[in-house]
Amino acid sequence: MLYSSLLVLALQSGLSITGKRGLDNSAIAKKYFGNDAPWYQDRIAYFECSDPQITDVWYYRWKIFRAHQRDLGAKGYISTEFLDDVGWQLQPWASLNDATGFHIGEGRWNRDRRFKDDYLRHMLTGGDDRHFTDYIMDSVWGSYLVDNDVPSATQYLDQMKTLFNAWKDHFDTSKGLYWVEPLLDATEYTISSIDASGGQDGFTGGDSFRPSVNSYMYANAKAIAKLAGLLNQADVTADYNARAAAIKSNVQKSLWNSTFSHFIDRYKVDNDYVNYWDFIRGRELVGVLPWTFDLPDNSSEYASSWKHVLNSNELAGPKGLRTVEPSYQYYMKQYRYEGSRPECQWNGPVWPFQTTQALLAMSNLLDHYQQSVVTNADYIRNLKQYTQLHYQGSSSTLNLQEDYYPDTGEAIVGLARSPHYFHSGYIDLIMTGLVGIRPRADDFIEINPLITSAITYFRVEQAPYHGTNVAVQWDADGSRYGQGAGLRVERDGVVIATSPTLKRLVVPYQKKAIIGINRPIAKSIQLQSNTNYPKGTASSGTDVENVHDAIDGRVWFFPELVNGWNSDANSATNQWYTIDFGSATQISRAELAFFDNGNDFRAPTAYSIQVLSNGNWVDIGGQQKSAVVANGITNVQFTSTSVSQVRLAMTQPSGKRTRLVEVKYF
Repeated sequence: MLYSSLLVLALQSGLSITGKRGLDNSAIAKKYFGNDAPWYQDRIAYFECSDPQITDVWYYRWKIFRAHQRDLGAKGYISTEFLDDVGWQLQPWASLNDATGFHIGEGRWNRDRRFKDDYLRHMLTGGDDRHFTDYIMDSVWGSYLVDNDVPSATQYLDQMKTLFNAWKDHFDTSKGLYWVEPLLDATEYTISSIDASGGQDGFTGGDSFRPSVNSYMYANAKAIAKLAGLLNQADVTADYNARAAAIKSNVQKSLWNSTFSHFIDRYKVDNDYVNYWDFIRGRELVGVLPWTFDLPDNSSEYASSWKHVLNSNELAGPKGLRTVEPSYQYYMKQYRYEGSRPECQWNGPVWPFQTTQALLAMSNLLDHYQQSVVTNADYIRNLKQYTQLHYQGSSSTLNLQEDYYPDTGEAIVGLARSPHYFHSGYIDLIMTGLVGIRPRADDFIEINPLITSAITYFRVEQAPYHGTNVAVQWDADGSRYGQGAGLRVERDGVVIATSPTLKRLVVPYQKKAIIGINRPIAKSIQLQSNTNYPKGTASSGTDVENVHDAIDGRVWFFPELVNGWNSDANSATNQWYTIDFGSATQISRAELAFFDNGNDFRAPTAYSIQVLSNGNWVDIGGQQKSAVVANGITNVQFTSTSVSQVRLAMTQPSGKRTRLVEVKYF
């Protein structure tokens, strides 16, 4: 009774009820991110729940997000798919468009909008080369639903239309559907590509009308229509809504297979092994992607597809969702290797990539479809299963890889490029599924947690929404947070809705003006190996690639993948790293990132920023140096100075080496 009275008073007066506690964000950041905590402190949404693995993976996924933000200098930031370079990335940026949907889906929950905003600008002004299929326009709309940033969402509408229309080269007008080679769908060795080779290969080939590319194009068309609506372009809205409706109709008419009760491919290719327009001969997980984008009608016939996702003899593997059912003739046959290590295939392995899409689809099904096949318990079980894939084998080490054996959960590929792979989502799954924030374009916030009694509590706070910070809390019996049992929603620390039971809440939520994006530009970034200015030189470890790695715009501290300039073993105590800008450049501060593994690599014991004066290197004036930080950012400010060269002088511990992950001058 006392709690209810206090709640009423708080709601009437606009006061916050803090109760026992929320989350200690500073302590959490320190626990999960160590010395790198300042990067996360004011950017990420904080979360905990009664399942400690889900909580731990939440923060690990923020580390993945941080590690994959590549600074391009004047062009801003992009998200990368691989930490290490791969031969098929778009140079010189190391970008790949197939993972864009996941990158933006995660990034929209970061309060620093720069990362997703810079990335979308890059991709929509030439960075998206259509190397793979993607749903970037849908990602723009999804980002807008969270941040309500109209200029950001609409400024490249013309480029989005151009990009959408470029896909006409993969459109069959006679069928009204898009087709694609599975490799260019980022899913090599599917049923269509393997069978189109007569079972001999499947890396290339197998052109087919797929549920994936058609769902992507449906979502992209819907997004363009909605974005055009923000600009009152009624003709564009009508045009792209009509295109979306046609794709939807043709997917349901032509890609739904009543025998399999599933959306499956039809062949575009016609050869000695397969025939044009025939269905492929099995179910794949890709068949649930239409629900990822709310394409299917709300019917029991289509919903029956999901029984195959839950069937342990079909798509539900013991450790994750299979991409192909075990009944397929070439299920899990390994065709391709790098040396002795298996390479990527989609004929059965569990992929975080498609598992994310399937879980997004499942959350949509549970949230706003009428069906009796899937329950919240199914969602939580599959989310938990996916969570466990993030752990390296049976150990407690978090290291997400490319794909996994469905029976054991062990990583399959495990190549040099594979650690901490960013072609999937997790933060977005937690926010929209478990926590249940269903972002909207209007002045409401909608909360519908997809949980069971297995989750006895959760709280997310400092989550961005319509220019504010939102918190959502569930406490089954009130014992975790001491603020009463039930569901609770806060806006900027003020309680705006509660429910003693788990239920959907739709709460008025007036938008707040968003704060502008701060975009400091690092002037020392060089994307290519010392071929142009700025360029680096070093006191030791002078291999070109080694030197370049300290100014390539990449910052991470994972020991599994070397990143940065390394001094030579047994080198002198005094080391230096010099950047030549090639012309006079004004700088006033620096960010230094040093790696320290507590063993052979140790952070310097001292450092100084130096400039040339009369042929000698001298300390730059007005230096305000923070203490050396290991596995985090060391900041130093100095008097604004015009320089053509600048040197970082370092003292490394005797018998140890220095790894300068990155040096940035602003």
